[in-house]
Amino acid sequence: MAGSSHGHTPAAWTGVIIAFIGFCIAGAFMVLANPVGFWAGLAVVALGGVVGMAMRAAGMGQKKAAAAA
Repeated sequence: MAGSSHGHTPAAWTGVIIAFIGFCIAGAFMVLANPVGFWAGLAVVALGGVVGMAMRAAGMGQKKAAAAA
């Protein structure tokens, strides 16, 4: 997998970091029994996916493989 450069792009790293922060927020608020904070954390997780896809669309993701002839 290291040879394919899978996920080693700014879009992937940014999306995963944002999603991880949202996961931590949701986990903390789940322990604190605060449903609003929990759902806000899950919204941040979803935001990470949206940001990653937007960055990929902007050209910061992995390039498409060329079709084999």
